Amino acid sequence: MSDDQPSRNDLAEDRTILANERTYGSWMRTSLACIAIGIGFQRLFSELQPEWLPRVIATGFLLLAVIVIVLAERRSSAVLRRLNPHMVASAQVMNLRLFTALVSCGALALAVAIWFVR
Repeated sequence: MSDDQPSRNDLAEDRTILANERTYGSWMRTSLACIAIGIGFQRLFSELQPEWLPRVIATGFLLLAVIVIVLAERRSSAVLRRLNPHMVASAQVMNLRLFTALVSCGALALAVAIWFVR
């Protein structure tokens, strides 16, 4: 095998990087689903008594969304730091942190809105 062609190990490392990115995407979708469930629950059960109960449940789903996306980013970033891409353009850890921050801020803003906006 020539020096300009990647070895089987290099290609396996690239596949692992791509699998890691797909896994992060899956966890991001799970986080967004938690946000949708929280907002949907608040909207569907807003007349439930006591008045604070649907807010607490919705806020729980929104906080779960933040936990899921933060843990996914930490794990994905750790994998990316350990591996070296050979033939693929790997996601940047900073981009993962940016997406995580945006989803987290959005979820937290929605939680605040549930409690303070009528």
